[in-house]
Parts: sequence; C-alpha cells; structure tokens
Amino acid sequence: MNFDSMSILTIWTAIAIYAAAFIAYALDLGKRSQAATDAKFGAADVVQRELVGAAVGGSGSLAASGPSGPGRAGVDAPAPQRFVMARIGTALATLGFLFHLAGDVLRGLAAGRVPWSNMYEFAMTGTMLIIAVYLVANIWFDLKYLGTFILGLVVVLLGGAATGFYVQVVPLSDPLKSVWLVIHVFVASLGTAFFALAFALSVFQLLQTRHEAKVLAGAEKTGPRFLATLPSSERLEGLAYRFATIGFIFWTFTLIAGAIWANDAWGRYWGFDTKETWTFIIWVLYAGYIHARATRGWRGSRSAWLAIVGFSAVLFNFTIVNMFFKGLHVYSGLS
Repeated sequence: MNFDSMSILTIWTAIAIYAAAFIAYALDLGKRSQAATDAKFGAADVVQRELVGAAVGGSGSLAASGPSGPGRAGVDAPAPQRFVMARIGTALATLGFLFHLAGDVLRGLAAGRVPWSNMYEFAMTGTMLIIAVYLVANIWFDLKYLGTFILGLVVVLLGGAATGFYVQVVPLSDPLKSVWLVIHVFVASLGTAFFALAFALSVFQLLQTRHEAKVLAGAEKTGPRFLATLPSSERLEGLAYRFATIGFIFWTFTLIAGAIWANDAWGRYWGFDTKETWTFIIWVLYAGYIHARATRGWRGSRSAWLAIVGFSAVLFNFTIVNMFFKGLHVYSGLS
C-alpha cells in the first residue's frame, strides 16, 4: 500500500467519523429543543402555582409548602445545561480532523509537494481547514450549536470530492512550479474556512431573527425550539462579521499574491481570466458586506444575506468555474 492509498483510506475514515459527529450534533439540537420545551412549561407551572397560592390567600405559600413540599422548588429551579451530545460531537470532530490531517499529509508525501494543486486536493485541504478553524474558534466562543451545519457541510464537500474529483498523483504543470502555490492557495483555503463559519452563523442568524420576531408577536409556533438555547440574532451577526472580516483579510492577500504569481508565470498581473474575475467578484461582495455593515448601518437580515451570497460565490468559483469554464487558472485535474 503506497502513500496515496493510505491517504484515501484515512480520508474515508475521517468522513465516517465526521458523519458520526454530525449525528451527535443533531441529537444535541434535539436535546436543546427538549430543554427549551421543559424550561417553557416549567416557567408556566411556577406561574400557575403562584397564582393558586395567591388565590387561597397564601401569597404563594402553596407553591412553597403545598403537596409537593419544599423540595418542589428545587426541582423547578433551572438546572445548568450541559449538552453532553455537543461535547461528544466535538470530540468526534477532533478525532476526524486528526485522520483528515493524516490523509492530507499522506497525499503530500505521495505527490512530493504540497497537497493542493487540483480540485480534489484543494477540497481535501480546504475542508480540513474549515474543521480546524471551527475547533479552534470553540476555544474562545461556544459554537457547538453550529456543529450539525459545519460537519454536514464538510461531509458533503469532502465526500463529493473523494467520489467525484479524485485524480491520481501527477507531476505539476510548469505554472504551478512556484513558491506561490504554497502561499497563495493555502491562504485562499484559510480565507474560505473563515467565510464558511460566517456563512453558518448568518444562516442561524436568519433563523434566530425570525424566531425572535415570532416570540415578540406572541405567536404560538416560533420555529425550531432549539433556537431558544442559542445566542441572540445580534450576537450571531456580530460573530459572523468577525469571521467574515478575518476571511476578507486572507482573501485580499490571495488576490494580491495571485496577481504577483500571474506576473511571474505569464508576464502580466491581470488578464481578466475567469478565475481572476471570480476571485475579484468574491472580494467585492465581502468588501461590500463589511462596508455596508460598518458605515451604512446594514444590519440584521440584509447583512446575513450578503454573507450567504458571498459564500455561495466561493462555492461557485470552486466548482462551476473549475469544471465548466476555460482559462489559464483552471487546474481541476479532471479530464
């Protein structure tokens, strides 16, 4: 078994572990929904017993010393929420990341170069960085509620790449034989990872905004119950803006480094090649998102949709542009 075969095996192992993590995170959302329901009916029960106590003239004494006794108050007190399944999901995601990293390294050893010169390798490295950024971000922010979304996205992207984009290791073409392959593509992958987190947070922001509006209106059905255990839409928006800003910084460097590399390879900084154009379009979308939110007061749903459109353009650039458009930058490796 050579390095490439070992890489394939470890990548599929990582996909299986990521799928298990996805299930654990999905169960966590179910637990969150149940916790939200229990809290809602628990609060209603407390109010009802207080009203009964006031009606009998006990000023709530029935709630404190009625049939359920003093211990009842302890039962009604909200218990700290542990969300054990979220921790299991994170542990599985970490284990999957280690196999993913091993698969990436083994592919590099098989090729004798950095493993991101075609669509398969870029997807393998890019999804690995999405998981890495997600796990590191959890050190400072509790983002485990994004686990289902992030792990589901990675399973689809990595599984799709492993089945549809895989190519044998081949020598690099001349334009790719440059130090900029190491820098330019890695930074682009890292920027994409931060955009992915901003995308996930923006989706949850839209759901939370709708949930909060229904709660304020007193609606009986307010959407998925687990939203009651998540941060506010304003908090989600603030986090999405932070991650998108970091991603934008990396993407700006990607654009500049790409121009320098193009001059080294083809003797011009810019030629309106398909890949160059779409990279610039993505830059403009995120620049517009950051500028509109910072100076024009574009907050709430409008800013969330801009972040979603921006990441959709990133996926379009990676898949459709690489597979169906012709140009100097198209290195899918697919025949």
